[in-house]
Amino acid sequence: MANTYVWKVGQCDRLLETGMINTLHYTVNATDADGTYSVSAYGSVGLEAGEADKFIAYDDVTEAQAVSWAQSAIGGADKVAEIHAALDAQLAEKKTPTTGAGTPWSA
Repeated sequence: MANTYVWKVGQCDRLLETGMINTLHYTVNATDADGTYSVSAYGSVGLEAGEADKFIAYDDVTEAQAVSWAQSAIGGADKVAEIHAALDAQLAEKKTPTTGAGTPWSA
């Protein structure tokens, strides 16, 4: 089984005059296949003004639409795959650590 990824938009910054969302703040949570380990990433991305005839009123925007806009704005499927790969690497490090920290005299 593969790792699972959940994208969430936690905040939408908007222009009050028009209601246009201009920045999305998102998180991506990754969990390993057996649900033992999880990691996350945070980002924010600015949005360009869209075409007026495709404008969606602020109160009508769904989280699924906001996630789709965020993924598109960061670079589409290629960038999403890069983020997932980075989270996969973090999960692998958690499962089988290659580095450690501490002080040897307090063991």
